[in-house]
Amino acid sequence: MQLVVARIGRAHGIKGEVTVEVRTDEPELRLGPGAVLATEPASAGPLTIESGRVHSGRLLLRFEGVRDRNAAEALRNILLIAEVDPEVLPEDPEEFYDHQLIDLDVVTVDGTEVGRISEISHLPYQDLLVVKRPDGGEVMIPFVSEVVPEIDLEEQRAVIDPPPGLLDEAEAEIAGSRKDETGGDRKSAAADSGDTTGHDRKGDTAGGREDEPS
Repeated sequence: MQLVVARIGRAHGIKGEVTVEVRTDEPELRLGPGAVLATEPASAGPLTIESGRVHSGRLLLRFEGVRDRNAAEALRNILLIAEVDPEVLPEDPEEFYDHQLIDLDVVTVDGTEVGRISEISHLPYQDLLVVKRPDGGEVMIPFVSEVVPEIDLEEQRAVIDPPPGLLDEAEAEIAGSRKDETGGDRKSAAADSGDTTGHDRKGDTAGGREDEPS
C-alpha cells in the first residue's frame, strides 16, 4: 500500500535542502537517509533521501541530485509516498494508519449512529476524522482520546463522546447560555498547569497520526 509520509515545503538555504511537513509517526523509518520515495505527481520522482536534520523544530531533507535552492524550490508541495505492508500495524496500540480508519462506522458512547469515516484531515495542531452523515452532510471529529475514546478495528467502528455542539449546533447554543449563567467555563488542573500529556492520540501520518493513503 502506498501512503503519504510527507509534503515538501519551501527551500532552506542555498544547498538544496527543503523543509518537510511530516505525516508519519515513524519519520526515522520512512524518511531516513537512503529511503527511496515515490511522489505525487509521479513525474517528480522517485526521490532518494541523501540526508536529514532537525532545525528549529522542523525536519530538513536533502535529496540526491538536488544541489541548489532553485532545484529545491521546484519540489515545493510535492507529496512523498512510501510503500507500506498493509498487514503491518504501528507498535503503539494508540496509533493508527489512515487506511485502518477509513470506512469505520462511527457511533456515540450510547450507540447512536453518527456516520462513517470518509477521510482523515491532518492539520498542524491535530488530526480530524471527516465523518459522512447518513443525510449526506459531514462532521469533523477531533481525533483525540477525550472525543474518540475507542477504536475497535475488529468491529470496524469508532466510538465517540462528542462535546455539546459538535454534532448539533443547537446543543452548543444551550451549553453557551448555561456558561453565561454560571459565570464561565471550568478548567481542569491539567489545563491550568499547561499539562496536556495523554490528551492527543497518535497515528501514522508521520505526524499527527497515520500515514495518509495516496
